[in-house]
Amino acid sequence: MAVPAVFFALFFAYPVAAITGRGLMADGVWQFGRIGEVLGRSDLQRVLWFTTWQALASTALTLVIALPGAYVLARYDFPGRRLLRAVVTVPFVLPTVVVGSAFLALLGRGGLLDEVWGVRLDTTVWAILLAHVFFNYAVVVRTVGGLWAQLDPRQEEAARVLGAGRLAAWARVTLPALAPALAAAALMVFLFTFTSFGVVQILGGPGFATLEVEIYRQTAQLLDLPTAAVLTLVQFAAVGTVLAVHARTVRRREGALRLVDPALTARTPRGAGQWALLGGVLTTVVLLLLTPLAVLVERSFATPDGYGLDYYRALTSNESSGGAFLVPPIHAIGNSLQYTAVATAIAVVVGGLAAAALTRRAGRLTRGFDALLMLPLGVSAVTVGFGFLIALDEPPLDLRASWILVPLAQALVGVPFVVRTMLPVLRAVDGRLREAAAVLGASPLRVWREVDLPMVRRALLIAAGFAFAMSLGEFGATVFIAREDRPTLPVAVARLLGRPGELNYGQAMALSTILMVVCAVALVLLERGRRGHARGSGSGEF
Repeated sequence: MAVPAVFFALFFAYPVAAITGRGLMADGVWQFGRIGEVLGRSDLQRVLWFTTWQALASTALTLVIALPGAYVLARYDFPGRRLLRAVVTVPFVLPTVVVGSAFLALLGRGGLLDEVWGVRLDTTVWAILLAHVFFNYAVVVRTVGGLWAQLDPRQEEAARVLGAGRLAAWARVTLPALAPALAAAALMVFLFTFTSFGVVQILGGPGFATLEVEIYRQTAQLLDLPTAAVLTLVQFAAVGTVLAVHARTVRRREGALRLVDPALTARTPRGAGQWALLGGVLTTVVLLLLTPLAVLVERSFATPDGYGLDYYRALTSNESSGGAFLVPPIHAIGNSLQYTAVATAIAVVVGGLAAAALTRRAGRLTRGFDALLMLPLGVSAVTVGFGFLIALDEPPLDLRASWILVPLAQALVGVPFVVRTMLPVLRAVDGRLREAAAVLGASPLRVWREVDLPMVRRALLIAAGFAFAMSLGEFGATVFIAREDRPTLPVAVARLLGRPGELNYGQAMALSTILMVVCAVALVLLERGRRGHARGSGSGEF
């Protein structure tokens, strides 16, 4: 645990504590009265209320829309099933900046709806809710569908033989078995939408702000650190509660069900009803998931003079962006790939060591350490980024001018995915194999190399793929610490969207398309590794 513990202490706990302490301390004295002052402000109460209800609404809407897709992918066997599973996963690994850009191209000024029907939904809550469903559809399909595919359908069939109707049998047999997975998926979607930043920043306009967006505004625009610190604590408390409930849900899910091979539960659709359900799911995927991405790509080629590569060519010159960059925007591609490669390496090493430590020890300390590893997904990335600037500016950690700050911030997002991917596989390794190797004289390092590594190699590749995609799209922290002459792709897209002019908008669409393609390639490689791993071990991790 030493390396992961030191990493999180230095690059997560210390910066967050530093920025929070800077906001709540005056002349070395804690000013806890500021908490009541901030929470008593009506404008911030509205922000907290909007953050909560939009997260609840996004979660409910995602469950309603995604559950049919989870059932179809779990129970139906049809041509293109594997491709459909990959397609629904694409939005989850896309950066939130790309998601916001895609829905802006679809719902915003000059977007598809505006051109066809004269309807604009940007700066409305509906744009935010739809973008959240787009982003989290895969969470429900993968989490709930993964368990649904392993439930024995004969249990529900036995209930129907005993006289229960189709709906009653599902409600009494299948639903209770799915309840832990449903709760886990709902909590994850709530967590992601409660801390939403990029989507709300781009689509919400001045009328809507989540806690994360308000923390950014108070920190970067108003320089009101006390208010930002209090909002950070509020978000931290809310996320801590959600993670505690999530941990209980995961413990309830483990070991309580008798599962079967997913290959035995999938059947070809039969009857008009089942084919209609399949058609409805495919229509939903096309309209909700593929259309925004297709419009994004189309807008990147649609110039005032017709379709062409003008916006892509403009990326090679920093003059075309109106002084938004010190270097041509195209340089952001190389910057992002370099940063992300380093961040992925850090995340795999730190997350792999953490996962190995969690499999070797048990107890309250281990459970607490496991929860700590998940906190970067819920704590304000804006706070972490600004905390880097505040805390890491004195020897021996004077890193404020160093390029390594960006990969460190990106790795914080990637580590939880590495841990969650590798942990089930490491726990599945028979401990007696390690003991036998040790008895035969193998050192701990050789035991890891000869016993564990061959079994978790594919899981390691999957973890690296997730870490790469998540690090590539990190925006909340890097918007503070990315240098002007070395912007990342998400930061470059946000800068272009924040400047007026059709050329800037077109370049933002072009960069977003490039970013989407890079993430899609990472997903394809991840899916190949997942399928190979599933054939080798029979597991089906998210």
